[in-house]
Amino acid sequence: MKKWFVFLIVVLSVGFISACGNSEASTDGGSGEERKPEKIVLDYAYYSPTSVILKKFGWAEEAFDEDKIDVEFVLSQGSNKALEFLNSSSVDFGSTAGAAALIAKANGAPIESVYIYSKPEWTALVAPEGSAIKSVGDLKGKKVAATIGTDPYIFLLRSLNEAGLTSADVEIVNLQHADGGTALTTGQVDAWAGLDPHMAKLELEAGTEFIYRNIDFNTYGTLNVRSEFAEKYPEQVKKVIELYEKARTWVLENPEEAAEILAEEAQITLDVAKKELERNDFNEPIPGEVQIEALNAAGKVLKEEGIIKSDDVGKVVDELINPDFSTEVIQ
Repeated sequence: MKKWFVFLIVVLSVGFISACGNSEASTDGGSGEERKPEKIVLDYAYYSPTSVILKKFGWAEEAFDEDKIDVEFVLSQGSNKALEFLNSSSVDFGSTAGAAALIAKANGAPIESVYIYSKPEWTALVAPEGSAIKSVGDLKGKKVAATIGTDPYIFLLRSLNEAGLTSADVEIVNLQHADGGTALTTGQVDAWAGLDPHMAKLELEAGTEFIYRNIDFNTYGTLNVRSEFAEKYPEQVKKVIELYEKARTWVLENPEEAAEILAEEAQITLDVAKKELERNDFNEPIPGEVQIEALNAAGKVLKEEGIIKSDDVGKVVDELINPDFSTEVIQ
């Protein structure tokens, strides 16, 4: 009886060790089948031209079809929407401004910025044609439209801070980007923290004027992934970055066609699309020290405004910026 008992223990132990070995192999590329998702959901946004190109040509669907993984695209109308989608697991990858991702991360959003889709000048402070408002200081006591939680909103706060003002010195009207532009041209607000392509459209078609521009207050365009997805499916994260690289290279090599596609997809004129593309630098896709420095600067103002509560903004920035996937993919 004792012999049978010992034999049973040995058999169960071998089975347990074998099962553990198979589980590890399924996640580390060993002899078992590689773990993979059934579907990957990517966002696309008109403020991220490379995402529009990626969607247009169907490269993601084609690449993941080999692994029998479905691909779905969801439109983000602003960083706030992309972050809502990420937080609710409605998308696996979301396109945002770096500082918007920082706010979300500081508030507990489990996301990582793994790729830079552009260095843009996509926001500025804008007034209607012929406005008496000529500087940031002139905004005191005025109504300013901005989409809370996005780069234009953060640009507004930093601009006010630089001019010795705070958000309490103006009335911020929270409107989605396109609605903010409409409110500006219809006289409902005195100024607008704009975002391309809407800002470029009003500049060319409605004669709106810049109150203040500062490219260094525009935080980088970051592609963010849900941390859970990155941990479970690192190979798929790398493949998505490879696809973004394909789109980035194509935009750099085909600027005229890229503008035509952006115009068609965003339903804007070709001149507006060209203006937006002119204000994007697609040359540095790997996140790193430059983005860390920019986000720490933005984080300082956000903490002063009480938007970020963390006592250690630098730690939050370091946890957000993850260059590992891009460094491995991009030569």
